[in-house]
Amino acid sequence: MAKNIHSMIRVLDEARSLAFYKSAFDLDIAERLDFQAFTLVYLSNTESDFELELTINKDRTEPYNLGDGYGHLAVSVSDLDAEHARLEQAGLNPGKLIEFKPDGVPVGRFFFITDPDGYKIEVLQRGRRFK
Repeated sequence: MAKNIHSMIRVLDEARSLAFYKSAFDLDIAERLDFQAFTLVYLSNTESDFELELTINKDRTEPYNLGDGYGHLAVSVSDLDAEHARLEQAGLNPGKLIEFKPDGVPVGRFFFITDPDGYKIEVLQRGRRFK
C-alpha cells in the first residue's frame, strides 16, 4: 500500500516562504538539501509525518505561473474559528469562513489562505473525514 509522504511546490523566495509556513502552520525545516541549481526544503510539524517540499530554483527571478491546473493543499485544525482569528492577527489574510452544506447536509467548515507564491491552502475543521 502506498503512503503519502510529501507534496512539492516551487517557490520564488525561500525566506519569505519559510516565514509564511512557520507563522501559518508551524512548519519547521526537517531537512534542507542544497544543490548547484536548486534547493529542496522539507517542512513538517509534530501533527503529521506528511511533509511539504519547497523547491527553490536558483536562477528563477520571475514568479511562477500557477495556471489553472493547481488545486490546493489542505490542513485540518481542531478549532477553525480560533485558527482563523490567529491567522488574521498575524496579518496573513485568511479568506472568509465557509460552512459547506449542500442540500442542508453539513459536509465541512473551512477557509482558504494564500501563500506568498499564490498557492491556496484549505484549512478545515477536524471531524468526519477531515482528521
